[in-house]
Amino acid sequence: MDVEKRSIEFIPLGERYGTPKRLFTIWFSANMQVTALVIGTLGIVAGLDLFWTIVGLVLGNVIGTIFMAAHSAQGPHLGIPQMIQSRAQFGVFGAALPLGIVVLAYILFVAAGGVVMRDSIKAIYPMSDNAAIILFGVLTFVISYIGYELIHKMGAFMTLLSCVIFFASAVIVFSKPELIANVHHAKHGFSAGAFNLVVAQAASWTLGFGPYVADYSRYLPANVKTKDTFWYTYLGGLLGSLLVMMLGAFLAAAIPSITNDPGTGIASMFGTWSRPALVIIVLGVLEFNVLSLYSAYMSTVTIFSGFRKMTRVGGLVKFLVLSITAAVATVIAIGTQYHFNDYFADILNAQIYVLVPWSSINLVDYYLVRKGEYSVTEMYDSRGRYGRFNLSTLTIYCLGVASTLPFMDLSFYHSYFARVIGADVSWIPSLLVPGVLYYFANRAVAMQSEAVAN
Repeated sequence: MDVEKRSIEFIPLGERYGTPKRLFTIWFSANMQVTALVIGTLGIVAGLDLFWTIVGLVLGNVIGTIFMAAHSAQGPHLGIPQMIQSRAQFGVFGAALPLGIVVLAYILFVAAGGVVMRDSIKAIYPMSDNAAIILFGVLTFVISYIGYELIHKMGAFMTLLSCVIFFASAVIVFSKPELIANVHHAKHGFSAGAFNLVVAQAASWTLGFGPYVADYSRYLPANVKTKDTFWYTYLGGLLGSLLVMMLGAFLAAAIPSITNDPGTGIASMFGTWSRPALVIIVLGVLEFNVLSLYSAYMSTVTIFSGFRKMTRVGGLVKFLVLSITAAVATVIAIGTQYHFNDYFADILNAQIYVLVPWSSINLVDYYLVRKGEYSVTEMYDSRGRYGRFNLSTLTIYCLGVASTLPFMDLSFYHSYFARVIGADVSWIPSLLVPGVLYYFANRAVAMQSEAVAN
């Protein structure tokens, strides 16, 4: 398969191809994997019963996926990577602020994937902890380097395999009365704090796809209907994440020990077929890691291309940036692997603080202020209409991040409201505050767009 030639530039109309249906498979498979399953276990671990855990997972996924799918719908219309479009809100140079944060967030997710899969890889083929993490990083790099088309084909392939492995896991568990009895006898109940935790973590998971979801729809023909892009993304993302998270909740209630190493725990259910099952589980997380690394690369080159007036990136630069990004993620994974639980929870929370305010500003600008009307050419020109820095947007973004301070809940810091509520609900102010501020700060632009439309 040929290595992808395009990167941060506009995808010419003559090179557009595919249908929105492929968005269903890539987002279904990217979500139906063990990393998302772990989120489903959090409510049970926190003492919430299975019913209320599932209610919280439904709420968080239904709400969070709306914003993810709304970003995806921008891809065919603009034909550029998601974060390039941020230059219209932040300025060509000013976009470096959210871009830098996005790069850091996705490097951390790549690192998290390596840690989650370490023991599963070792169970497939014995090796040291560090070697397993390095191997996973190398595989992530190779697929990311080949790029867009291979990633989509992997998504279609993993949709089938993931359905088989997780459906079979559910059948095995439900067929064992003693495991069903464990669920009924579990001493869990309702806790407002634990319930809010489940909703927040589920919403955080889906909201986290926002900064890169349009990267995987940008090659679609420009005449694709927005509603088609939205719904294929929404249903793929929602069903993939919700089904596997609910399975995670049930497994945590039926087999509490499975939360220590869910990948190996699920594979062990298949007896003599445990090794093939493990391979499928590892491939599922590998796909998610590839999405994160590929988009970390896209965001990295978007940063320096803005300062260097670049409109496209060569193969050597792509190789170097991807290599460095993958290496950094691997080093972080090796260094944090033995205190991973707090690390992973902090990633999920921290991405709310820094990515959701960007998402709110971007969506308000696209759907309510400019109504999809942009000059793609001028997004690559710091002397154009979007300028170098948009200080108003940068200020609003910082205020959006600041609005999460009273609600933060991290392993090393617990805010006042987090202690009162019992969970981190900062995703709510981080959506509302910057979105409202941005809209009212840009009412003149919104009115002008309305006048042009009429």
